[in-house]
Order: sequence, then C-alpha cells, then structure tokens
Amino acid sequence: MTRRTLLAAAALAAAACAPTQSSAPPKNTLVVGLDVSGSFRRVHYDDAVEFAAAYLYGHLHGLGGLRVPTAVFVGSVGGTQPGEVKAFHPIHDLTNKSAAEIAQELRNWFPPEDALTDFNAFFDRVATLVKRQNLVLAPLDVVVLSDGVPDPAPNLHPDSLAPYAKLSFDPLEYISRSVTVRLLYPTPTVAVGWERGVPRNRVRLWTVAGEVMQGWRQQLTPGSPLDHQDALWVWVRDNVDFRVRSRVL
Repeated sequence: MTRRTLLAAAALAAAACAPTQSSAPPKNTLVVGLDVSGSFRRVHYDDAVEFAAAYLYGHLHGLGGLRVPTAVFVGSVGGTQPGEVKAFHPIHDLTNKSAAEIAQELRNWFPPEDALTDFNAFFDRVATLVKRQNLVLAPLDVVVLSDGVPDPAPNLHPDSLAPYAKLSFDPLEYISRSVTVRLLYPTPTVAVGWERGVPRNRVRLWTVAGEVMQGWRQQLTPGSPLDHQDALWVWVRDNVDFRVRSRVL
C-alpha cells in the first residue's frame, strides 16, 4: 500500500470518528398529564402541581443528569363528559420560565374543576398528538399525576381488577419503539390495580404511590435554587424516572 493510500485511509477514519457540528441529540418526547378531577383536588392536586413544575424545569434544563426532552407537551386528565378532547401546551409555553412560573401556569391552564378522570381519552389524544407532530419514532414518556381511580368510581371490592381492565393503552402500543407510562400519586391499592389490571403488550408501566411522592419535598435544601438541589434530582431519577425494562407485576 502506497504512502498516499495510507494517508487517505487515515484521513477517512479520522473523519468518520470525529463528531460533527450538525449532530443533534436523539429525539425523545415527554408528555405530562395533570388530573383535574374533584377526587384528586381534595388530596394531592397542590403537591402534584408543585412537583410537576419542578420536574418539568429539571428536565428542560437537564439538572442532575435528567434527560432533556426534545418535545414536551402538558395537558389535563379530566372532562365534564366522557371522551372530551383537551388541549396540550407545547414546550414553547414553558421555555425561559422558572419553576414557580411554571406552577402558576399549570394552575391557570388546568384548574381542578372537572367531574371526570378520563384516562382513555387522554391516552388517545396523546397518540394523536405524537402522530401529528411526526414523533412516532422517538421514545415516549407519559407522566400522569393522578390518584388513578377510573371514572365512574367503581362500587366494587377494593381488590377487584375489573375497573382497570377497561383502561386502554392501545393507542400507545405501537406509537413508538419505546413507550413508558408513569402513574404518580395513586394509593398502593390503585397502583396494583393498574399494574395487574390494565391490558398492555409493549407499553411499560411504572407507578409511584402518593405516600412516596410526598417525599420529594424532603430532598430539598431550604434556600437553595433548583439548579443546586442535587438530592432532589437523584430522588427523581431513582423513584420517578426509573428505567422500566420489562412488565412490572
């Protein structure tokens, strides 16, 4: 092999290994849904708004190593009648806002005034949004802050899985190569109902009980900005953004 050939091969190898200025981070989508029904308002709504604001702020800024989403949508899980379509706010409505400002926006956008918690309508709308925005190939995280109780509230034995069998992840099953639904703030009984009762194939499900979620405030250092709340972001990674590798029973 001639000297010229060796030099050309070395140059090609170096070019292949060098990062390009135009390379972009892999796309990933974050959708946050806030329960605005009366049952959630009475227990966890205020805490959920504050956590959602901190969670969104942390992800938007990549704090504590949190993955920065390339697309963010925030909507409500509720309705005055079954199947009611709700609007989603895009990432542009959150950019350059503090966590306190995001919390205020969430309260303005999603006041807890609805009578129902329509999970199926929410999941269906998420799928439609992902398709319309041409995000079908990007990993999708759907974070639902809710007590998780299906409406109408079932008058059944607490251990019955029948109400959860009516919840449908079907619109999300093949919308992306990786789909995770995270239910935050249910009771332990409701969490088990989702884990064992909701039919699913490819969708991964992770639940965090309300008692556990209330622990996020204990990670805060008083007087320190969110950018320096390292313990909080470790807690978020370990408890909320836990990487679900397979079906959790």
